[in-house]
Formats: sequence, structure tokens, C-alpha cells
Amino acid sequence: MAIMHRMKNKIPTKKYPREDWHPADIKAALEKAGWSLSRLSIHHGYASRNTLKHALQRSWPKGQRLIAQAIGVPPEKIWPSRYRKHSPDASKKSNPKQRRRRVEG
Repeated sequence: MAIMHRMKNKIPTKKYPREDWHPADIKAALEKAGWSLSRLSIHHGYASRNTLKHALQRSWPKGQRLIAQAIGVPPEKIWPSRYRKHSPDASKKSNPKQRRRRVEG
């Protein structure tokens, strides 16, 4: 019964793509470089100290770039899942049968 009680109160954790850096690792890398997310936000002129925290939770290319520059690595290395290369032809491919039109005279 005690086990059931503990399981009910378990706080769900956020899941991040495996290949992306964990937010704690990003924060630690910023600290090593002499920054915090709050100080970096203020340094770049954002009114809120929490602005750059959004880049940890969802895709925001500008914020990701600012964080990556402060750490000294490309954003693609920190968030590879957000920068996957997609084939430019993949979106253009369609079913050839759909492209054929019947011309009636």
C-alpha cells in the first residue's frame, strides 16, 4: 500500500530528445562560461530575465543561437533534433498518379 501511495504522488518528468543536451547540462555549460540564462537575457536586452529559458523547452532559433554562442558551440550540437537535415526533394515528391491529369478535348 505504501508503494501505491508513492507512485500516485510521483511527479512526471519532462522528456527531452535523447540526442539533445539536457537543460541542466546547458545551464552548467553556461555557468562554466561565466553566464546564467538570466544574465544572458539581460545582456541581450530582454526585459524579462526568463526570456532565454524558453529556448530550453521549445524551438526558438534566435534564443538557441544566443545560448550556443555563449557556450562556444554551434546550436546544432546542443539541439540536434531541432536542426535535422531534411531532404529538399522530400516535400516535392508526390504520387505520380496524382500528378497525371486527364485531358478531355
